[in-house]
Amino acid sequence: MPADLAVIGLGHLGLPLAQAAVAAGIETVGYDSGPVTDSTLTAAEIRRMSAAGFRVTTNPAELGRVRTAVICAPTQLGADRALDLSAIGEAGQVLAARLRPHTTVILESAVHPGVTEDYLRPVLEAGSGLRAGRDFHLAYSPSRLDPGNRTHGISNTPKVIGGLTPACTESAHAFYARLTEKVVRARGLREAETVQLLETNYRHVNIALMNEMAVLCHDLGVDLWDVIRCAETKPYGFQAFRPGPGVGGHGVPLDPNYLPHTTRTPGHPLRMIGLAQEINNRMPQYVIQRSATLLNEHGKSARGARVLLLGVTYKPDLADQEGSPAREIASRLLDLGALVSYHDPFITGWRVRDQPVPRAESLYEAAANADLTILLQHHRTYDLQGLAVKAQLLLDTRGASPAGAAHRL
Repeated sequence: MPADLAVIGLGHLGLPLAQAAVAAGIETVGYDSGPVTDSTLTAAEIRRMSAAGFRVTTNPAELGRVRTAVICAPTQLGADRALDLSAIGEAGQVLAARLRPHTTVILESAVHPGVTEDYLRPVLEAGSGLRAGRDFHLAYSPSRLDPGNRTHGISNTPKVIGGLTPACTESAHAFYARLTEKVVRARGLREAETVQLLETNYRHVNIALMNEMAVLCHDLGVDLWDVIRCAETKPYGFQAFRPGPGVGGHGVPLDPNYLPHTTRTPGHPLRMIGLAQEINNRMPQYVIQRSATLLNEHGKSARGARVLLLGVTYKPDLADQEGSPAREIASRLLDLGALVSYHDPFITGWRVRDQPVPRAESLYEAAANADLTILLQHHRTYDLQGLAVKAQLLLDTRGASPAGAAHRL
């Protein structure tokens, strides 16, 4: 049966979008050449989607029978820090071979400005023989998904859209108006793409500031967490961010220095973005430094120390490990000769350097036996007051424990 919507790419962007579409009564088919990889939806939620008519297919022919196709292919930074667009290109080629006139094509993947028009558009036009803006609509909409957020979802988070032409913008507007309470029109494709750039970099820059403040406040003997608590009472001009052992998640900061030459400007680079990334990338090493110091202060060496890591996901109460600093921290501890184990209620098996890390089955017993316990992610099931009593040493990198109950970052 034909569907109104095809979601191409069923990862952390595509599957929640499909879920929202199904909930809005939109006949939806999900296409992915590989397995469904989103870890924020439960098996029960996916079963409910299927019961409501959602279908997953690996047959690209079904893409030729929809009115709207949204590409949610994954993009990541490569070793050269350039954005890997290959998955978008592959999705575009599959769609182009079946693209029909009057279809609305929307890209939601995280990209730098210019990708929709300069990269995806030629792929779609070459494969279909159709012309964007004349024969089919082309638009970009930055994803604003916040996995695990119980307050803001797709339906009540304003959606930004920008099209190749005004008609493209209006077509995308009509689609998203079926999903969300408010749709905001950007001036065009590049403006919509740059919204994603600004929002992602804003997060990383502000987290970098707090990470620098964490190091400074520790050296000064100041309780940064109390400082933040007081500062966030200001009703204007301040938004609270918090430090941590590193910055995880799927939204990678895009440094204009690594954009394609055709996209770079002759003006000044955004030096703050590169600096923020440098600061945030230093945090796993800072956690190791603090850990070694704590052990030394209690007459123990990192070599041979039993270290328990609590929470190895990038967000609390989710199984998603994308970008989590836990793996680097564990790797550095192993380099020091520590005996590393972990506990996470959402992760039943964990590997570092392609070797399994022992999982603690009894949390309190493991904390009592460990020379050092490091809280990397504060899952709601963790009773930090109780853990602070049981643990020989507790380093809290999230500021979640009661004041004085643990050593805080």
